[in-house]
Amino acid sequence: MAEAVPFPILYSFRTSLRCVPFASLQPFAPRVSLNPKGITLQHKVPAGLDRKEAEIYRQFDPGRLPRHIAIIMDGNGRWAKRRHMPRVAGHRAGVAAVRSTVETAARVGIHALTLYAFAEENWKKRPKSEVDFLMRLLSRYLKAEVPTLNKNNIRLEYIGRQQQLPEDVQERMEWARASTSHNSGTVLTLALNYSARSELVDAFRSMVHAASQNGGIEHLHIDEDTVGEHLYTRHLPDPDLVVRTSGEMRLSNFLLWQLAYAEIYVTPTLWPDFRGVHLLEAIAEYQKRERRYGGLNHGDAHTNGEPAKAHK
Repeated sequence: MAEAVPFPILYSFRTSLRCVPFASLQPFAPRVSLNPKGITLQHKVPAGLDRKEAEIYRQFDPGRLPRHIAIIMDGNGRWAKRRHMPRVAGHRAGVAAVRSTVETAARVGIHALTLYAFAEENWKKRPKSEVDFLMRLLSRYLKAEVPTLNKNNIRLEYIGRQQQLPEDVQERMEWARASTSHNSGTVLTLALNYSARSELVDAFRSMVHAASQNGGIEHLHIDEDTVGEHLYTRHLPDPDLVVRTSGEMRLSNFLLWQLAYAEIYVTPTLWPDFRGVHLLEAIAEYQKRERRYGGLNHGDAHTNGEPAKAHK
């Protein structure tokens, strides 16, 4: 496992004011804005955040939140092994992490959250008993969480080769999707039986099929926009931030096309221990970075005299 890099300490504005100069506190001060009368106001903390979450949120620039966050949920097996428990106990404990993370994302106004829940490779690389347990756990999660998703105005979607999942699981998935389809808040997408390479294969097959239905293969035209229109995620913006738990430094065949310009944040926290506060820490780190999309630092002149093209 890669050595963990400690997250930068987040200082409290109130407790630090007495012992350090005010100027040094500015990067960590609560975000403020001016109303039409010129009165300085602190941004309102969303309802439902706990004390630690609220402390981090106060340091956000609400106008620079990532629109789409993708998370590689990793570490369930190691979490269980450290406690001398079976692997399935780690998967069961991970449900609480999903609930906390999803609710916090919705509360702070994240447009889209995509969770890597089950990889296509898991069919071949995990014991059948573990895969069967994961399918049952997924069905129970969907049944139990739909009321919470509706309460938080969260719409549920899926990506992956869903048609290869057990029929009873597919039926439960469709029921949960339909039950949340009226919601207009955060879009929660579960990547199930997902593989980024399979997604690209399916996208090119779809493009060829579309061309064959529209004048023949000789009319096939492929560019980045065309590929994007045939991906599983065509209804979503590309992720701005990808979070990986457990300290591993790889993408594991997840959203390889869409993550081209995403900021990467790796935490040593194992997934069952991950909570909404950890998501906010990742967003805080994201807001410290400057996204250049292949260009130069802000304020530097571009060599060709034109701004770098920003991908969606």
